[in-house]
Amino acid sequence: MSTIPRAHATDAVTSKGTARLLSGGPQEWLPPLLLWLVTAVLIVAHQGTVLTLAFPVLAILTGLWLYFKSPARYIGFMWWLWFLSPEVRRLADWSKGSFTPTSLIQVAPLAVTMISALSLLRYYRLLAQRRGLPVLLILLGLAYAFMIGVMSSGPLAATYDLANWLYPILIGFHIMAHTRQYPQYRDTIVNTFIWGMLVMGGYGLIQFFIMPQWDALWMLGSQMNSQGDPVPMGVRVFSTMNSSGPFAFAMMGAMVFVMAATHRVRWIAAALGFFAFALSLVRSTWGGWVIALLIQLVKSNNKVRLRIVASAVLLAGLCVPLLAVGPVAERMQARLSTIVNLNDDQSYAARNEFYATFAKTAFTDVAGEGMGATGTSTKLSNDGGQLGQYGNFDSGVMNIPFVLGWPGTLLYMSGIVWLLTRAVLASFRLRDDKFVSACLSLSLATFAMLVFTNSLVGTGGLLLFMSVFSILSAVHYEKMNRRRTPYLHGGTD
Repeated sequence: MSTIPRAHATDAVTSKGTARLLSGGPQEWLPPLLLWLVTAVLIVAHQGTVLTLAFPVLAILTGLWLYFKSPARYIGFMWWLWFLSPEVRRLADWSKGSFTPTSLIQVAPLAVTMISALSLLRYYRLLAQRRGLPVLLILLGLAYAFMIGVMSSGPLAATYDLANWLYPILIGFHIMAHTRQYPQYRDTIVNTFIWGMLVMGGYGLIQFFIMPQWDALWMLGSQMNSQGDPVPMGVRVFSTMNSSGPFAFAMMGAMVFVMAATHRVRWIAAALGFFAFALSLVRSTWGGWVIALLIQLVKSNNKVRLRIVASAVLLAGLCVPLLAVGPVAERMQARLSTIVNLNDDQSYAARNEFYATFAKTAFTDVAGEGMGATGTSTKLSNDGGQLGQYGNFDSGVMNIPFVLGWPGTLLYMSGIVWLLTRAVLASFRLRDDKFVSACLSLSLATFAMLVFTNSLVGTGGLLLFMSVFSILSAVHYEKMNRRRTPYLHGGTD
């Protein structure tokens, strides 16, 4: 029997949401506050060049400070950088009066996330423990693909691609290494996603109905035709993030964490987030969210099920009428019709053709192509700086064996499946913990989305590994607490 009153512990996660934004000492909340304040001042002063140079430096210094002073807040700060840095980059370009193809501001979130590699160096002994063995398998699989990639695509492309595969698992390991601070991590994660949904959802609606000049400049300069037209009510909402795909992943995660939150603003945030999430028109994350809700319904007790259903009805009542009128309705109906009439869906047909023609290549390449063979990293393996032959890769199911090869895939996927299995089993020991339930549903839903995209890297990978290791930390934290205070329930370890 648990030594922690689980329902009470979960309800207490966010009962003081607003106050906890500034909880802890000034050494925890002042550095990030100063970063965003300096950023705002430079934007208002139209100092785009200074901002481009200063932002990544200040962000990295802030990340290092928080990593050592408040490891839990470091996770929250890392997420805020992924949420807001793309918008900072667009505002910097707009301040300078021209689009910049590559910006140093883009380095900030990746560099700050990679700071978590220090945890791997500091707590490497965990890799020899039972809970660290899956991570070791994953790292060995990635190391194999990196060596192949260096030879086939070059060290620059391979290193960049390795970072994208690696940083989600590093964040997960960082959470596992600080299990004793699990309650702070839980609070920080829920707070970050609720407030992040409020900010990004609200801005997403502004973007859709008004289309700020800096976003239009970026869309035209980057030639992101897949994001729609840079005019009011003509864009697929990407809010403050790089594109609609990562934004939709972030909103999917936030709406799942709503069930674990008790913030007073959570329903306002959920309404704004749901509306913007719908206008992103990313069907794979729509499906992922539905899967996550179904898992939560199956996993929860009757009381929580009733709450989930009531929440869904309330959310639908707030948002569906607004999505069913005017130009918004036309865009939604056009997108939804492609789900019903798959024969008329060009992207579905293209994906089917891709599966049919490329499956043999992906699954019979024993050695694998290595890191740098797919995605944006292909820009670094050619002289023109353009996407390579496999720059656009729509399937995670085929991307993994194509890049990692059979040896790398066996190691990598063995570690992933091991982690997910342990997370599922651990969740049954914490049945009444709404945060654990949210993490489980989010991790399984993200994993299921591999058929559409490689959801184990980027924003999807961060969500999956953060959720899985939060579950494992929760059960390990409870075990440590039970050993420490067995007398609370009159039991022994």
